[in-house]
Amino acid sequence: MTMSKPVLGLLVGGTLGLMDGLSGFLYPTLAPVMASVITFSLFKGLLAGVVIGYVSLRLHSMLLGILAGAAIAAVLSLLVILRAGMGLFWDIMLPGMLLGIIVGFATQKFGRRAEASAAAR
Repeated sequence: MTMSKPVLGLLVGGTLGLMDGLSGFLYPTLAPVMASVITFSLFKGLLAGVVIGYVSLRLHSMLLGILAGAAIAAVLSLLVILRAGMGLFWDIMLPGMLLGIIVGFATQKFGRRAEASAAAR
């Protein structure tokens, strides 16, 4: 069973975003704001996953898919950084870009193109 690239991006991005948010429990100083940490991480992962999935439909190169994933996730991470503060730049940017790289790879490697899904029906 294969999934379309946007759906696969949504699932992988959401899962990784949730794991990223839950990793905040490792930092006791985040305890008062854990609900927003988990919410924003999950939302960022879901949004990045869907956007990367749609971009991957147009790209036919693994390298371009990975680079697009990193760039899209970096932009979304920057939006979160602007809200959270520059003191958390690397704590937000690095996991966000890693999420983008993994989703970019997964959508290019395992995702199904829209034309293939229409032909399979």
